[in-house]
Amino acid sequence: MLKDQSILVTGGAGFIGSHLVERLLLENEVTVLDNFSSGKREFLAPYLDNPDFHLLDGDLRDAGLLKKAMEGKDMVFHLSANPDVKLGAENTSVHLEQNVLATYNLLEAMRKSGVQRIAFTSTSTVYGEATKVPTPEDYGPLLPISLYGASKLSCEALISSYCHTFEMQSWIYRFANIVGERGTHGVLVDFIRKLREDPDRLKILGSGKQRKSYLEVKDCVRAMIDAVEHSSDETNVFNIGSADTVDVTEIADIVVEQMGLSEVKYDYTGGTNGRGWKGDVLVMQLSIEKIKKLGWKPRLGSAGAIRMAIASLLRDVP
Repeated sequence: MLKDQSILVTGGAGFIGSHLVERLLLENEVTVLDNFSSGKREFLAPYLDNPDFHLLDGDLRDAGLLKKAMEGKDMVFHLSANPDVKLGAENTSVHLEQNVLATYNLLEAMRKSGVQRIAFTSTSTVYGEATKVPTPEDYGPLLPISLYGASKLSCEALISSYCHTFEMQSWIYRFANIVGERGTHGVLVDFIRKLREDPDRLKILGSGKQRKSYLEVKDCVRAMIDAVEHSSDETNVFNIGSADTVDVTEIADIVVEQMGLSEVKYDYTGGTNGRGWKGDVLVMQLSIEKIKKLGWKPRLGSAGAIRMAIASLLRDVP
């Protein structure tokens, strides 16, 4: 299904988006729509001379640009979003505007242009603090504890309703924590920057006992492609993650080791009930049995993904 297609990737200059673009360009024509608020032009530099690659500089609030972006498209991969979970506690409108309304604008442009297939990057945070771990796709009720999680769940609902109302088809990915080359934010980048500033002490948000699963970005992209190529329901929902977890202190230990440091003092902020911030889920592990039935499985566990990510981030993170 993902061969000789004309595909639009929103947020294609971002961390996951640029890896997806690299994979899709092997067999497809790809147009990236990105406003570069968090994505980086250098991530797309290797593809600028590829005749099958096209770049539109702008965002999802521009109806005219969206109309242009939809011309001749077979499918959309929608990755554009504000991913800063912590920000929602300070700015209550940012995830509404940049996630929910942006997704609505995209769906409307698809409807008007007759583009019927969309793959959407959602998040494990839609589950809130699940009482069943590992958490399967049919877990409920879904009660997010962050405005970011609420915005992604709202986007899922919009996409599902458009599929039912306008005969569209969708793939919704609920991601664990994705790490790897070109990572621009998250705990690994945070720890590396802090330890470069002070190699003797490391400030860790929360209790350090928050336990979650991590997946290497190329494993993630393989899962995204496999889900589209091997499932055909009207709305297809898949968890994408690893089969194990690590806690934040274990992550700190791996970063310290990879940086060749020793005797680093950890300072824990404590937070609210051990959370690093409002909306921080204490335990997250997704059931990945559904996508494994398609033939996909992660090559690396959480610790292995983190080690591989750190090796590249140490080269690239300023």
